Amino acid sequence: MEKDRQNRSDRKPQDEFIEKLVKLRRTSKTVKGGRRMSFSALTVVGDQKGRIGFGFGKANDVSEAIRKSIDKAKSNLTTFPIKNGTIPHEVIGKYKSSAVLLKPACPGTGVIAGGPVRAVLDAAGITDVISKSQGSRTSVNVVRATFDAVSSLMDACAVAQGRGKTLKDLWG
Repeated sequence: MEKDRQNRSDRKPQDEFIEKLVKLRRTSKTVKGGRRMSFSALTVVGDQKGRIGFGFGKANDVSEAIRKSIDKAKSNLTTFPIKNGTIPHEVIGKYKSSAVLLKPACPGTGVIAGGPVRAVLDAAGITDVISKSQGSRTSVNVVRATFDAVSSLMDACAVAQGRGKTLKDLWG
């Protein structure tokens, strides 16, 4: 009986999210009494099954800023298709002066991405992809550009339906 209780407490709930801290910044404001510190956090959450979200939070305390950003990320979840651990097709996402190129890769390639793009793709559950970040390397803009790329991915069923064909006709 006790063993059964331990097993239940060790299991993760079905709706468990992976939380990744992408960037934590400290800013200071000089006031009459000295410097006042505040923090901003950029986080990405995902269930490793294609649902991901990002959030940006600010507070006077580190833990509060992270908590706020995680709450915002969980409220802004998007879903996208994963095909055999990779993305279905090549795509470019842009936000302001940042651009992110995502290309599907063969099984065993791994996630070839840097910094913010890797955090987004790991949280999404993608295991094989090649990416290139171009333009501005600001973390917030790169994450937004990655989400722009991910949101423009199309599922094979949606493409077939849009063309008025069956999935078998499309893929042969």
